[in-house]
Amino acid sequence: MPRHFNTAGPNRVEMHYTLSALARLPEVHRLVEAEAWFVLHAPRQVGKTTAMRALAQELTASGNYAALWATCEAGEPYRDDPGAAERIVVADILRKAETYLPAELRPEPPPVGASAGNLLSDFIHQWCRNCPRPVVLLLDEIDALQNDALISVLRQLRGLYAERPRAAPSTVALIGLRDVRDYKVAAGRSPHLGTASPFNVKAESMTMAGFSASDVAALYGQHK
Repeated sequence: MPRHFNTAGPNRVEMHYTLSALARLPEVHRLVEAEAWFVLHAPRQVGKTTAMRALAQELTASGNYAALWATCEAGEPYRDDPGAAERIVVADILRKAETYLPAELRPEPPPVGASAGNLLSDFIHQWCRNCPRPVVLLLDEIDALQNDALISVLRQLRGLYAERPRAAPSTVALIGLRDVRDYKVAAGRSPHLGTASPFNVKAESMTMAGFSASDVAALYGQHK
């Protein structure tokens, strides 16, 4: 099938005209090597998901990491039910791992009846303890979560930070439309998370610029 232009979701290089996604974010390799946790925020359709999926594939193929891209998007309706949101995030990590990671690098499902509030952190902790490689976890659509669900997920991730890389991911990336300081919480609290962020362990917040004239020219140059 001839390649074509795509504006409907992440690119697949075998199907779509695609720029080198990681060339647009050269600093991510430095952050991964430093075991840093970071945020990537930008508007839709500038290449965030394409870049992070490519990063996960590249890092796993290197033989040095178990890197996985997963999404929190399906947790959006459960903004006031942290337990349900946790289970949805865990389920997507398991689903993506089954598809993209070899068996020896995949996490085990959490035990039946695992308690909400610790489900996600216990699941990730056990995965990292058992995995023969450092884990890199790239969580997309993080700002689909809101209110108590968002705060619970962020606090559980932050609680793992000091245990990296042996019992926590060496790198976690949160990917979304906004920087972490701008994630909104429910009415009755501050309208934003503020300076006391539940994810104050991030080393850097990055963004991706829109496509430049040279980027557009390079894409059209692939069209024969």
